[in-house]
Amino acid sequence: MTELLPLIHQVFTAVQAAVHPAHLIQRHLHRHGRQLTIGPMRHNLDDGRLFLVSVGKAAAPMAQAAADMVGDAVHAGIVVTKQLPTDYQLPITDYHVFTGDHPVAGERSVRATTAVTDLLTQTRPGDLVLCLISGGASALLTQPLISLNEWQILNRALLASGCTIQEFNTVRRQLDAVKGGGLARLAAPAQVVSLILSDVIGNDLAAIGSGPTVLVDEAPQDALAVVKNYELGIKNYEGGTAVWQHVLDTLNRSPITAHGSRLTHHPLPTNLLIGSVRQAATAARQSAENSGFTATILTAYLEGEAREAGKFVAAIAKELPPGHCAILGGETTVTVRGNGIGGRNLEVALAAAIALDGWPDVTVATFTTDGDDGPSGAAGAVITGETVGYGEAEAVSGRELHLNARQFLDNNDSFTYFQKLDAAGYGPHLLITGPTGTNVNDLILIFRNP
Repeated sequence: MTELLPLIHQVFTAVQAAVHPAHLIQRHLHRHGRQLTIGPMRHNLDDGRLFLVSVGKAAAPMAQAAADMVGDAVHAGIVVTKQLPTDYQLPITDYHVFTGDHPVAGERSVRATTAVTDLLTQTRPGDLVLCLISGGASALLTQPLISLNEWQILNRALLASGCTIQEFNTVRRQLDAVKGGGLARLAAPAQVVSLILSDVIGNDLAAIGSGPTVLVDEAPQDALAVVKNYELGIKNYEGGTAVWQHVLDTLNRSPITAHGSRLTHHPLPTNLLIGSVRQAATAARQSAENSGFTATILTAYLEGEAREAGKFVAAIAKELPPGHCAILGGETTVTVRGNGIGGRNLEVALAAAIALDGWPDVTVATFTTDGDDGPSGAAGAVITGETVGYGEAEAVSGRELHLNARQFLDNNDSFTYFQKLDAAGYGPHLLITGPTGTNVNDLILIFRNP
C-alpha cells in the first residue's frame, strides 16, 4: 500500500506546479510602462482606468499574480473566493476581498456579488475590466432572479441529481443575472478581458463559472429540459411544490440570456483560456516517467457516473503491463442515493477497489486538483487490489475489519470507509492536501506495479 505513496505525492506536487494560477497568469499578462499585454491583446493604460475582478477557488493567487504584474495601474479591484490562502497579500487600499459560499451560494456570495456589480457601475468608455475566473465562480458570484432560498433548493437538487456541469450551468445561466455574459453587460461601456482557468471537461467557456463574461444565446427551454429530465420537482420535494412551481414559472416567462446576450454599441468581451486538466495530466505523465514508469494519458475527457467510472478504471488496470501508468483527466458526477460522506473521486476509488479485489499488484490514485473532494475534506484516495478483500498480514483489508465496501458505496459513504481503514492503522488511503488554490478538474492515476 505504501510503496507508491511517495511517487503519488510527487505527482500531485508536479501537477500543482504546472497549473499554479500565478504561473499561468504570468505567462499571459505583462506590463511594459503604460502598455498592458493580455494574451494577444494590447491595452494602453492612458486610455482609461483598470479594474480587476477575480472570482473562483483560484481567485486569490490569480489576483495576487496580476497585482504583482500590473502594480499601481489598478484603479480598484475585488476578489471573491472560497477560502483565502495563509500567505495571501494584496494592497489593502485598492482591493476588497470577500469569501463566498460553495458549493451552494449563500448570503456571503450575494453580498460579494453586490460589491462587484456596484464597482462595475463606475466604468466609462476607455476603461478596462480584467476578469480572472476559475472554477467555483458559479456559486461564489451570484445574483439570482428567484429568492435565495429557492436558489439554494434548486442548486442542492441539481448537485444531487447526477447532471453534468454543463447541464447544471445551463439552468443557472437562465436564473442568474451575472451569468451567461451578465458580468460583461454590467461592465459596459468598458472593455472586458477575462483570463480563465478551466474546471470543465472540454473547456466550454460558457460553462466555466457559468460564463459571467461569455455571451450566450440560450432559451429558457434549454434549462427547463434539464429540470424535467432529472425530475427535480418530483424526486426532491425540499421546500414544497410551491418552490418548484415558482422556478418553472420563472423559466417559462423569462428568456433571461437570450434577449440580452449582445452588447449593442459596446466592445465585445475577450475570453482567454489559460489552464486546463490537459496541462495537469501532462505534468502527471512527466512525473511518473521520471520515476521509471511508462506513462500514457488515455483521456482528458472522462465523465459519467463516478461508480461506473471506477469499474472502467479497474478494467484498464487489469490490462496494464507491469511498470506502466495510465492517466485519466476529467470529472465524474455522483447521483446521491444515500446519506453518507463522500465525493466523486472517493466514490471512483471505492468502486475501483471493489472491482479490483484480488489484484494486489495494482495501485489507483484519484484526486481533485483543488484538494477538496465534495464535503469530505480529502482530495481523493489511494487504493490497491487488497483494499477491499483479504490482504497480507501487514496490509489488513476492509473485509477483515468487517467493513462491507458495497454497503458504503451504496450509501455514498466512501469517505467513511477509507477513514475507518486509516483509523485502524491500515493505510493511508485518504489523500489530505488542504485547499490548493487551483482547480482544473480531477486526475486518476493507474499503476501496474513493476
